Amino acid sequence: MPVLKNPLLPLLFFAAIALSACSSIDLQTGFRRDSAIEARIIDQTADTYAHIDPLFISDEIKALLDAQIDPADDDQARVETIQDILYGSDFLNLQYYATPTYTALETFETGQGNCLSAMNLFIAMARYAGVDAQFQTVEVRPHWDSKNDLLVLSNHINATGKFSFQRSYVVDFTPEIALQQLTSREVSDLYARALYFNNLGVEAMIEDDLDQAFSYFKNALFLEPEMSIAWNNIGANYKRAGDEELAEYSYHMAFLTEDTNATAVSNLSRYYRETGAQDKAEEYRVAIERFNERNPYYHFARGQVAWGEKDLPTAAESFRKALDLKKTEPDFYLALAAVHELLGDEEGAAAMEQSAADLIAGNARIFRPSAQKLRIIDSSRILRDHRPGTTINFENL
Repeated sequence: MPVLKNPLLPLLFFAAIALSACSSIDLQTGFRRDSAIEARIIDQTADTYAHIDPLFISDEIKALLDAQIDPADDDQARVETIQDILYGSDFLNLQYYATPTYTALETFETGQGNCLSAMNLFIAMARYAGVDAQFQTVEVRPHWDSKNDLLVLSNHINATGKFSFQRSYVVDFTPEIALQQLTSREVSDLYARALYFNNLGVEAMIEDDLDQAFSYFKNALFLEPEMSIAWNNIGANYKRAGDEELAEYSYHMAFLTEDTNATAVSNLSRYYRETGAQDKAEEYRVAIERFNERNPYYHFARGQVAWGEKDLPTAAESFRKALDLKKTEPDFYLALAAVHELLGDEEGAAAMEQSAADLIAGNARIFRPSAQKLRIIDSSRILRDHRPGTTINFENL
């Protein structure tokens, strides 16, 4: 899910977030772990919030499921019924709100929540109904500011499960979000639980309750000590609390545990700039710049800016670079198709559009943003070679 649009959190990860990109960030930090410092940060020996179960559902919810699901229904019918209960106007009609992050029970009782809230409720309901259901993260397309500095990379969360060996499904609360193709991965319930407390920590920071935020972030790290996003966020909290040593250490841990964590590197660059270590700040900034150049979505974003400015040559060049770096993104082909069309090259535009269509038709895991909250995936349509069939000609660009 997207990062919360709040000026307090320009470089925080919010919600189901686990950074990844096309390649690692080329940066030698010389950082070494220190068990004594980590013991000061993760200073608990048990789950502080063991009494909170994000997947608990009440007898009322179970009775509703029992009433609406026919025992003869197959798994797909059960998932469809649960989706009707969650989003149908005659039932819950669940509405999206970025905060707060709710448990399954709270989501049901309030009729609202964010993506993690909704997936807590869906997964709990699906499992009660006997359907395979797991948490799944997918990378959201990154965003840059007008200076081309990386703002944030984030992950969206949805749910997935298997109907049979070849058939599976994905349910999504906000399927209109533009995601990065072929970046989904299942995560454990423990990981999702840690993400829940990570979310609560960010929400406490928004309310300027730094002590409560520390409590939530530390619990997330106790559950998942290698969770890069929680290290980044607790670093931001330490920075706000004035503890420069633990802020720097936490940012380094965020990068050490995930070497594609550009947000942590950006935070470190800012930290070194503010503390007078200008050479080091520049080294980290340049590392992000190199990372951007290898990121297809960076070039796509630049192309969109050029397109908006009616600079077709620059737009074409940027879209072409994006496509060179990643050939499994239909929107890259469609963007080039639009450029061809404005240049009067109808044949080139049609070829690009056909490439996008072939890509989607040839792989059931490739899709475009839509209003479709349930997708059925037939693995027999997942090709080993993800290249579309149409040859691309850039001569007219």
